[in-house]
Amino acid sequence: MRAAQVKAFGGPEVLTTVELPDPVPGPGEVLIEVAHTDTIFVETQIRTGLFRAYFPVEPPYVPGGGVAGTVTAVGAGVDPAWVGRRVTSFVDGGYAERVTAPATAPTPVPDGVDLRTAAALVHDGVTAAGLLEHTAVAAGDRVLILGASGGMGTLLIQLARARGARVVAAARGARKSALVRELGADAVVDVSERDWVERAREALGRPAPARTPEDTAEDTTGGTTENTAGDAAEGAADVVLDGVGGELGLAAFALTADGGRFSAHGAPTGGFAAVDAAEAERRGVTLFGIGDVQFGEERARRLSAHVLAQAAAGRLRPVIGARFPLTEAAAAHAAIEGRELVGKVVLDVRPGV
Repeated sequence: MRAAQVKAFGGPEVLTTVELPDPVPGPGEVLIEVAHTDTIFVETQIRTGLFRAYFPVEPPYVPGGGVAGTVTAVGAGVDPAWVGRRVTSFVDGGYAERVTAPATAPTPVPDGVDLRTAAALVHDGVTAAGLLEHTAVAAGDRVLILGASGGMGTLLIQLARARGARVVAAARGARKSALVRELGADAVVDVSERDWVERAREALGRPAPARTPEDTAEDTTGGTTENTAGDAAEGAADVVLDGVGGELGLAAFALTADGGRFSAHGAPTGGFAAVDAAEAERRGVTLFGIGDVQFGEERARRLSAHVLAQAAAGRLRPVIGARFPLTEAAAAHAAIEGRELVGKVVLDVRPGV
């Protein structure tokens, strides 16, 4: 089978197409014929050799942690009814035509959801839904989202609004700002403008617009749907979801209301926001980090089923900014690192499926 393999730590060019033996499902495993593979920014950082304390891989290795496809075989002890099912799954080595996974890992893809859409929800959908659970986003909360035009940010906008929150989306440039506005953000700030913090504070201080019943979908992830934070402080966010890190994330921390919640889960800038834990404690701000979105298998399946159901119902739309064939995985990484795309990059392993 074909796979994209990282030969050595370095730039996108270290990703090359190789032929590897077909995997065989062992006891308790399923074999998935991959249709589309999810990509996330951190995979490009791991490829360069960053974050080795968190991701101890050594070249040569096949990247990719999530796929959508069809189960074609099962190992000993696995219900044969899995064969033929369309599924998403967390896996190791997802940049490949075939992968194996524990039989407890896949989530069935509902009718009405194509496999490319399903692949775009594997990581970002699960993480976004889990973040909103952790931070207890509720109706009436004012939520500031950094990195709002990215694969996960675009989902956070939709899921937070479904919980009845007022969403202020932070993006870079006119094209990305237009996208997040189209997805339903109540207000948009452009972080390329020098006064973006002041603009965000102003937007957070505005009263929330009236919502019709159709604007708020029922939440079924187990999170609260009541506003437990009370009235937001003037010009502050009850919840900040920082998918960017660095100086932008640190500036956003200052916009968090006393008693609010701040999640530093993204670091495409090269580092997480360096928030002063003592200041957060003094202000009563609850901090969340990357460790809070490392979910166990059972919870990941529940969150995955939830976002797939939302997509099937037409209430959640992942934004796919570009698609590349498996043989052009290096170009896909270069596009991700270029920061010009909106939404996600998906690898099409079997483009017609």
